[in-house]
Amino acid sequence: MPVIRVGNGAGYWGDNLDAPRLLAERGRLDYLTLEYLAELTLSILAHQRSRNPQAGFVSDFLTVLESLAPALAAQPQLKIVTNAGGMAPEMCARQASAILSQNGLEEISVAAASGDDLFPRLDELLCAGESFMNFDSGLPLGEARSRIASANAYLGAGGIVTALSQGARVVITGRIADASLTVGPAIHEFGWSWTDWNRLAAATVAGHLIECGAQVTGGMFSGWSPGLSLDNLGYPVAEISDAGQVVITKPPATGGMVSTQTVAEQLVYEIGDPAHYLTPDVDADFSRVRLTQVRPDRVEVAGAQGNPAPGRFKVSMAYGDGYMSSGTLVVCGDRAAAKARACGELILSRLRAAGVNLSRTHIECLGTGDTLPGVWKRTDDALEVVLRVSVHDPSRAAVERFVREFSPLAGAGPPGVTGYTGPRPSPYPVFAYWPTTIARERVTPVVEVHTAADWAAKT
Repeated sequence: MPVIRVGNGAGYWGDNLDAPRLLAERGRLDYLTLEYLAELTLSILAHQRSRNPQAGFVSDFLTVLESLAPALAAQPQLKIVTNAGGMAPEMCARQASAILSQNGLEEISVAAASGDDLFPRLDELLCAGESFMNFDSGLPLGEARSRIASANAYLGAGGIVTALSQGARVVITGRIADASLTVGPAIHEFGWSWTDWNRLAAATVAGHLIECGAQVTGGMFSGWSPGLSLDNLGYPVAEISDAGQVVITKPPATGGMVSTQTVAEQLVYEIGDPAHYLTPDVDADFSRVRLTQVRPDRVEVAGAQGNPAPGRFKVSMAYGDGYMSSGTLVVCGDRAAAKARACGELILSRLRAAGVNLSRTHIECLGTGDTLPGVWKRTDDALEVVLRVSVHDPSRAAVERFVREFSPLAGAGPPGVTGYTGPRPSPYPVFAYWPTTIARERVTPVVEVHTAADWAAKT
């Protein structure tokens, strides 16, 4: 296979549900990837699984898979690789297989790739010498251990390659590095060595460019104008050759665009040191990447170089950190901003009078420049603003009292208060982020492959 076409139809949990189907139908794909997990998504999934043992994965994927059934039936070469498994790849594989079986696709092989979940092993790993030092603060895990809600290593492409080599057409993983969703298919198709660092770096650049979905095809583009249609927005396709050549494009007759500018913006998105973009597969050097517009909506990406993969995997931990809530009101009329700020202070003052002293509070007047202070000139001249008050506290009861203080402002605050008739905001648990690492030899990918019929029989 001289070139493979890898398209990504999801950049996060909550992305466009129709994009994967349209990309599969129009993209002439060999692989469709779906990237759902952000740093704290796993803590949300862990919380869901604690309440329901059948949960813990990205439920949107089941809706998407149902829509993809006709494409899977019509395109026998099409494969799906996704990290929708979250905290429960096996459970996701079972429920996905039930959907495939219901659509007459029971012979499709489905893989669950796991091994990333370190939570059950935390104490064992601490005893073995892993300190799980927070690489922002330099602190060891210590007393935060009792509050850890999830702990997942970022695995690389190994589990995907194993699954594909065993005939899987649908590969469902837990937490892996985003770019590895693309690196795995390239290694499998071309038989690359695990130490062919430059080719691995090229595929990593390709995976990084398409991992956020439509951001590389015009979504969030800083050069947006009304002439750039985002209707029927085309999601990205990476063409990758055996030699490591990469072209970024999108399906024809779709909205958005692929230009050196859109590709450059995504290239530098969330990368840290451009000379050392660290993944479990390779230490990729983005600093020499060259972008060339070869045709409309086709950008060639060249010059990536690779170094040996790091000796430690990144680990994303989340720990319980109290409760928070946020409420809004619309305030209108003369001196709207001043009235809104007075309303915010009234809420906090009345709480203090009731003996509730919240650990953190924040008052914003949306429409006056509060969302980006210092970026543009502030103005308090607006005739209507949105008051937003946010709080955080270890006590759920304290936050619960806070949310009850908004509606009284309708009759016991300044004139012009509206927007209070909706549901009362609710307290919700906060999960804080604990970034750390683990020696890669302490983590082993686990891959299980069955036909959809066999997985469904396990449900």
